[in-house]
Amino acid sequence: MVGPSGKVYALDINPVAIEMVRHLTTIKQLKNIETILSDYDTGLPSASLDVVLFYDTYHTLNKPELVMKELHRILKPEGTLSFSDHHMKEEEIMESATRKRLFKLKKKGKRTYSFKKDSS
Repeated sequence: MVGPSGKVYALDINPVAIEMVRHLTTIKQLKNIETILSDYDTGLPSASLDVVLFYDTYHTLNKPELVMKELHRILKPEGTLSFSDHHMKEEEIMESATRKRLFKLKKKGKRTYSFKKDSS
């Protein structure tokens, strides 16, 4: 989906999940996927990602405010945060993303919300 020059970063706090991704990338011979074992610190450069897919994760976080701050930091100015969590209500998702004025709603889907960085 990201094309030959694109890169995918797969972040998880669980070493088993990271190993599963590494195993699949080896089997499928995918060279553009990099795994990151962390709870929120990605180690990625600021404003370096076009899109972050953040699905069914927020409700499990120990430090959600640090995760949201990191997602804001690594997204490019016109980047998109695609957020969905089937364990949360719409108002909880909206509050989680827009709290601290980090993100603004860009587009609302059926269960997925697209946010852009709030530059105000």
